[in-house]
Amino acid sequence: MRCCIFSLLLFGFAQIALPQISSAPGEPPSPPPENEATVELPDFNIKIPRPNAPLIGDYDITDDFQESEGGVYHLHGHVVIELHNATFKADEAEYDENTKTFKAHGNVYYRNYDENEVIYCDRAEYNTDTERGTFHQVKGYSKMKVVARPGMLTTQQPFYFEGAYADKIEDKYLLHDGIITDCHVPHPWWVLHSKLFDIIPEDRAITHNAVFRLRGMPLFLFPYFYKALKKEPRKSGFLSPEAGHSSQFGYFVGAGYFWAINRSYDLTYLGTEYTSRGLASHVEIRGKPTLKSDFDLIVYGVDDHGSTVNGVTQKAPGYSITGTGKADLGHGWTVRGNLDYLSSYAFRQTFSGSFGEAIYSTTNSVAVLTKRFDYYTFNSDISRNENFLSITPGDSVTIRESPGFDFSGRDQQILSGALPLWFSFDTSFGLFHRVESTVQPDFYQTSQFMPRGNLEPSLTSAFHWGSFSIIPGVTMHETLYGQSLVNTTVENTILNRAAPEAKVDFVFPPIERVFNRKTFLGDKLKHVIEPRITYDYVTGVNDFLGTLRFDPTDLLADTNQVEFGLTNRIYAKKGDTVTEILTWELFYERYFNPTFGGAVVAGQRNVLQPEIDLTGFSFLDGPRNYSPIVSVMRMTPRNGVNIRWQADYDPLYHRFTSSMFSTDFRIGHYFASVASNVSRPNTEIGPITIAPPLIQPPANQLIGQGGYGDPNRKGWNMAVSTVYDFRLGYQLFAIAQVTYNTDCCGFSFEYRRNDYGTLNDTQYRVAFSIANIGTFGNLKKQERIF
Repeated sequence: MRCCIFSLLLFGFAQIALPQISSAPGEPPSPPPENEATVELPDFNIKIPRPNAPLIGDYDITDDFQESEGGVYHLHGHVVIELHNATFKADEAEYDENTKTFKAHGNVYYRNYDENEVIYCDRAEYNTDTERGTFHQVKGYSKMKVVARPGMLTTQQPFYFEGAYADKIEDKYLLHDGIITDCHVPHPWWVLHSKLFDIIPEDRAITHNAVFRLRGMPLFLFPYFYKALKKEPRKSGFLSPEAGHSSQFGYFVGAGYFWAINRSYDLTYLGTEYTSRGLASHVEIRGKPTLKSDFDLIVYGVDDHGSTVNGVTQKAPGYSITGTGKADLGHGWTVRGNLDYLSSYAFRQTFSGSFGEAIYSTTNSVAVLTKRFDYYTFNSDISRNENFLSITPGDSVTIRESPGFDFSGRDQQILSGALPLWFSFDTSFGLFHRVESTVQPDFYQTSQFMPRGNLEPSLTSAFHWGSFSIIPGVTMHETLYGQSLVNTTVENTILNRAAPEAKVDFVFPPIERVFNRKTFLGDKLKHVIEPRITYDYVTGVNDFLGTLRFDPTDLLADTNQVEFGLTNRIYAKKGDTVTEILTWELFYERYFNPTFGGAVVAGQRNVLQPEIDLTGFSFLDGPRNYSPIVSVMRMTPRNGVNIRWQADYDPLYHRFTSSMFSTDFRIGHYFASVASNVSRPNTEIGPITIAPPLIQPPANQLIGQGGYGDPNRKGWNMAVSTVYDFRLGYQLFAIAQVTYNTDCCGFSFEYRRNDYGTLNDTQYRVAFSIANIGTFGNLKKQERIF
């Protein structure tokens, strides 16, 4: 609670200029007396037709009766004055033709159709030439622009304002001794009161020494308050401070500044001081140099002083650099890039903001220049991939390509008739560099620019007999390497790989049956069985173990195999709508070359192209004559419900060796998702591991999330998310969030628990959201469940 109060006090007494984060108008009023009637709420979404509106400079007047004297008209009873962009209504009014001034009193109503404003007041003066006027004892509404963004509370409620009087000076209003809010009146949740508001509709609002009240209680004093009202505001200013406590990092205080450099570039700095660890800095620069180009670059680093646990000081200083960018260069040329650099895996595990990011041990950076024309595509790229094997410095594998070139052509029919032929090709050339883990005994690295060239022309044909089809194809894999691997040593020996491949697909006629029986799934059901057999033969990969590995191109191995596939589909028909509600695919491969031409070594993990084309789980720890049976099931029994289960059953061990199950649903305001990831290596018998796993480590984790509500639902909303490891026997990660939303603001509380890797931390976060304005507190949008 002390952290929450400290955070709110920091927010209240800071001089806040809400910059890019803010969206539309909206601030607070003190509630009117209980017996005071609320002015009528207009519907700005309905455009009022005015076919007979006066021209600019003209006006139309209707009333019960009137008197005139010297160009001054005295109007009585149900007075209506129509201007080109506005309407005045009053009980009594006076119009002076000499000064072009209206004076109205008694239930005065004013509506501006251009600026979507409605004003009610006791009396008013208005000059039709200068468009200047004064409204006394004013109340009214103004339409706001709603710019919805993830994690932001929104409302369609227009701005309500009231004050002692308001001056209209052309397009600007000065509201004296007034309040503003976007809550329902007469009992708003929040109001902002000030002696003077300087407002330009759809531009900005400024006030000094304003008091923010929540349910009538004064909470914050703003010496200076600025609110952008534009659809895309770009105004420099301080961001709302944050404060809180973490069991591992101690107390923390954070603040930031947004700098709108110009209309095309901006920069944001966020600094957070952790009492137990040090200063964390977040810098983001965004830009849009041209209409068809943009970039976003983020640098995050921590000067970690370390924490001492049981007399041992643990430090994880470091930084990360992430970014994206793209540009359309014209004439079919485009360039896209993704930057992801991490100084150390220990830094990511300690200071990452999410569980998914913390456990992700790979970084991938790439920049690609692309040109597409007709049947052809040209790519040139620079890439860097690093896979961290542990938090130990140097225990990683780094692969770099600088640069690479690829020219490919998609299928073109070159022969028709009884023997149709399609031709395609892929050619590439790149300069590569690979560094193995420096802490491993078999450490090696290639030269800085090791050349590799690859040529793959393909011919494909197709023969059809009714519903039966045969699709043969041949491909020539010609690859040249500037270096090769000899007993974990890189030698400057050229390796030439010439590997022809022949593949034949046999597509059998589907077996179908229609069930004319109405069920909860539909009026009719249809079951379709699709058998398929694929034969694949590759030869010529004579030195797979000497091939340096950079990407899937290098995983090609000799094979002589047959893949059997069986797909079951169930369709449901409701009315005229047909939906595929279930798909169940089964795959199995038979290998006539169990060593894959000597590529498979017994007693170690082997990764080959036939394996990764079949399943995402490794299974080759030695020569095999057959693969596991891969089952992939997907179900969508109704809208909002999705189920997926992939499992590998290994006949060699007579059990499922891996399983991935996930389901999610959203029905009304209820939502839930459950995912399970189970891996049982071949060296495990029952609950006992008889040897270190050769294929992949054992795993048995459950990931669950569920809740009720959504970010904008009025009332109580709650959700939980957790990751539990059954093998370790404890919870790795947990979040519980409770949010209460009113019609114009919301209160959120979140409990967060992390216990994985080097992180053992508990945090409590709070946030106060004002609809269409922003969120204040230490619960950031990327940390919310909703």
